Amino acid sequence: MKSIGIDVGTSFIKVSLLDVETGRCQASYSFPSAEMPVKAVRAGWAEQDPRIWWENVGWCLKEMNGKHGLKDVKSIGITYQMHGLVCIDEKGNPLRDSIIWSDSRAVEYGAEAFLHIGKEKCLSRLLNSPGNFTAAKMAWVKENEPELFKRTCKFFLPGDYIAYKLTGNISTTESGLSEQILWDFTDDAPAGFVMDHFGFPAHILPEHKPSLGIQCHTSAGTEKLFGIPAGTPVSYRAGDQPNNAFSLNVMEAGEVAATAGTSGVVYGVTDKSIADQRSRVNQFLHVNHRPGDPHYGVLLCINGTGILNAWIRRNLLPGMSYDQMNEKASQAPAGCDGLHVLPFGNGAERILENRFTGASFSGIDLNRHDTRHFLRAAQEGIAFSFRYGMDIMKQMGIVPTVIRAGKANMFLSPVFRATIATLANASIELYNTDGSLGAARGAALGAGLYQSREACFSGLELLQTEKPQPLWKERLEEAYGHWKEQLDKQLSNI
Repeated sequence: MKSIGIDVGTSFIKVSLLDVETGRCQASYSFPSAEMPVKAVRAGWAEQDPRIWWENVGWCLKEMNGKHGLKDVKSIGITYQMHGLVCIDEKGNPLRDSIIWSDSRAVEYGAEAFLHIGKEKCLSRLLNSPGNFTAAKMAWVKENEPELFKRTCKFFLPGDYIAYKLTGNISTTESGLSEQILWDFTDDAPAGFVMDHFGFPAHILPEHKPSLGIQCHTSAGTEKLFGIPAGTPVSYRAGDQPNNAFSLNVMEAGEVAATAGTSGVVYGVTDKSIADQRSRVNQFLHVNHRPGDPHYGVLLCINGTGILNAWIRRNLLPGMSYDQMNEKASQAPAGCDGLHVLPFGNGAERILENRFTGASFSGIDLNRHDTRHFLRAAQEGIAFSFRYGMDIMKQMGIVPTVIRAGKANMFLSPVFRATIATLANASIELYNTDGSLGAARGAALGAGLYQSREACFSGLELLQTEKPQPLWKERLEEAYGHWKEQLDKQLSNI
């Protein structure tokens, strides 16, 4: 038996084929070879064409079918970039490019809703401010593109669009509604009062289903295109960060996961519904949440993470590989001799209360600093932003002693992972998994191909453990203090 996991990222589509019996990845395909474009027509905007996602999913599935055959596939899971808005007409066609997660245009719409619905009601029933999330983005469309809004049959998330293309079923998930800020945690139901506030008609919201469990089934058209048998269940759907946690077997209260790709995230599971009073970190339904058996994910997101590392490579060091960058960064001392980087150059940051500072370097000494310092300062600056956010999470009861991550992206850097471990005073465990493989495992569990959590994660392998560095501790704490002073100065001027 086989299970397919589809990961709809910002930069790439990745599809993995899991052998259910062995728990091992049989094949993975990623497309395109260069990053998918993000359209930024105005400052702070970010859009992608959903049809490009589907075309790239199709390329991966066709390649996989041609080389491995997909007639034995028994389940499909989908993970996706969170908070994106997809509007479709009555024929299921996208009416506009998706307004994706890093787009900042809806901040004022979320702030207005927070004010008029009321802080107490939002934080007690939504566990969040409407902020810059999907519902607020749809409110922007309603006001600025009224004719398009009138033609919108349904709106949902990027993963919901891919599920629709595979099955013909228009739906979303309960976890997905919570990430759109359209879930009422008090009633355990869609938040009708948010719909009413924004003036959305009830019919525009799709039916909702659990993230983990059979949701819909593939069509005859999917079998014809990709060789996946018609009637194969889509049995798992989750945003990239809940899915990253699931991929790492982070399922129960007290367990914590992290990722550091284009954006960076720390995600802890709790059984308590707690809101940050300033909405700097957010709480959503975790993939295994059930009424009477609550599982919530507390999510710290930093938009300006790997994108800073990529910007440096693309614009300043185009001939250097990431491995070479990591090696060079390790040659500079901890604290970088006073050079500091604020990495917040990828849109408004939730941990900064939806403010946009931009990325910046400070403390440059032209007689002391060279490429090594700049590379390490960038990685430390990202790690410092993680520490800044984790201090907020501690106030909500998330105090990790172990952080699980995939051995990928910035966690490949010894400097980055050791800095995080030292500042968090927690060990970091690195595993052989990624988003698409996690979605394939989730689909197999949701379809009943695995009968237990233990069986589902039998193929998950611990590759490496990074422990705090006592010799770095004092210097990093001092550097973090100076970094935080620079951030506070920036924020006081906004």
